[in-house]
Amino acid sequence: MTTYNLASILEDSAATYSDRTAVVFAGADGQSSRLTYTEVNAFSNMVANLLAARGIQPGDKVALTCPNLPYFTVVYFGILKAGATVVPLNVLLRGREVAYHLQDSDAKAYFCFQGTPELPMGEAGYAGFKESEGCEHFFVITAGLGDASPIEGTETMAQAMGGQPAEFETVATDEDDTAVILYTSGTTGQPKGAELRHRNMRDNALSGEPLFGADADNPDTYLCVLPLFHSFGQTVCQNGAFAYGGTVVMLPRFEARAALDLMKKERITFFAGVPTMYWGLLGALEGAQADGFDVAEVAGHLRVAVAGGSALPVEVHKEFEKRFGVTILEGYGLSETSPVASFSKYGEPVRVGSIGLPIPGVEMKLIDPEWNVVEGADEIGEIAIKGHNIMKGYYNRPEATADAIHDGWFRSGDLGRRDEDGWYYIVDRFKDMIIRGGYNVYPREVEEVLMTHPAVSLAAVIGVPHESHGEEIKAVVILADGAEVSEDELLAWGKEQMANYKYPRIVQFVDALPMTSTGKILKRELS
Repeated sequence: MTTYNLASILEDSAATYSDRTAVVFAGADGQSSRLTYTEVNAFSNMVANLLAARGIQPGDKVALTCPNLPYFTVVYFGILKAGATVVPLNVLLRGREVAYHLQDSDAKAYFCFQGTPELPMGEAGYAGFKESEGCEHFFVITAGLGDASPIEGTETMAQAMGGQPAEFETVATDEDDTAVILYTSGTTGQPKGAELRHRNMRDNALSGEPLFGADADNPDTYLCVLPLFHSFGQTVCQNGAFAYGGTVVMLPRFEARAALDLMKKERITFFAGVPTMYWGLLGALEGAQADGFDVAEVAGHLRVAVAGGSALPVEVHKEFEKRFGVTILEGYGLSETSPVASFSKYGEPVRVGSIGLPIPGVEMKLIDPEWNVVEGADEIGEIAIKGHNIMKGYYNRPEATADAIHDGWFRSGDLGRRDEDGWYYIVDRFKDMIIRGGYNVYPREVEEVLMTHPAVSLAAVIGVPHESHGEEIKAVVILADGAEVSEDELLAWGKEQMANYKYPRIVQFVDALPMTSTGKILKRELS
């Protein structure tokens, strides 16, 4: 048995870089609050003592709903220190959905941020807590340290932590014990909880050095706009920073202009985002520059920019490099892979459109529906992944686990291809593929072509029912500022650019596309 607790990435940095700033929160009033590694560690110890005092045992599950605020990090590591499992929940969940997650994960305690009038997550969280069975403790995380709870009949985290010691002996856990349960987005059926071991999360966080040149002697400053309840933000930003003594600058909700201003103010060296965030930054840049924003100042500090979550449009890739002077490193992974599985190589020429090579200790291959290996350069198959990053399984779902994992290989549900040098490219999600008249059409390919049209800013391509073809191709398009193009003109242009079975027959112009809290386009809400 190898004892290892993920909380050691905080404790080691607190011991080595005690006075270094660990977390920065930029408030709406323009003021910033800062916590050192020593302070984060002490507050996390108080949370661990609270949990132990309330009877939480090693292996118990503790849920957490909180946006990108220092409270998330403090509670996250406090739960781990107590030997319990963290169950981070999407901040947009309603009461019924919260109840499902608490029940499904067997959570014994629940920390929930009070929220805002626009997003009352505290009320939704408490409603879900009352509906669930087996969850014994509810703590409201409040923005202040006042005595009164904003939700009648509950206690605040500050109240509960009062008098708890700032020292705690972290519970020794086996590296194969479950550290975190991350719930999948639930695009089909009910969300499932991916059980991630301490070693899964540790090894992924420690990938920062080989992947991005992370150096504890020259630590990075990370802008954390990715939600921390999601695997990308949690591992690449929070845990990746803490593993190398870096600083995490938190923005609770992605707003492009606010992100640009923070990149300048805090001298951000590491930015991680999903494609729509990069698109948003570029869209906000013109207005910011009109106000005197100097992009060269941001570019002078920015060392690394990484993208994941969904395929990065080639045009966005090129434009960001032109404006910021940094080539985006595109990576790939899922909640079930902790999440990083592959990445482009830092310091080497990037192959635009590629998700790179498997990270150290990880293997990837392409398979058909029967798990047979798909050979040959540029042949399309489903991506399968094996390595230190693969989850233990789906919590309490042995059949779903058996369907997803075979002989250590996890099937991703993503279609990809591999070039002659072994670099991987995402073709599309298996479930997003359109079959028109017997031909396979990959929406991403059509989207990439559409975005080369000067009038198109962003496009999402879906299949809609058709009597004779089975499915027809529809493009939902956001136009560039000030641009004009008619549906007939765009259809005619598409016909010239793509094979007859690929180009869209239907175009819908919209002002915005529905997106998840992590910035992915919600194609299932388009029709």
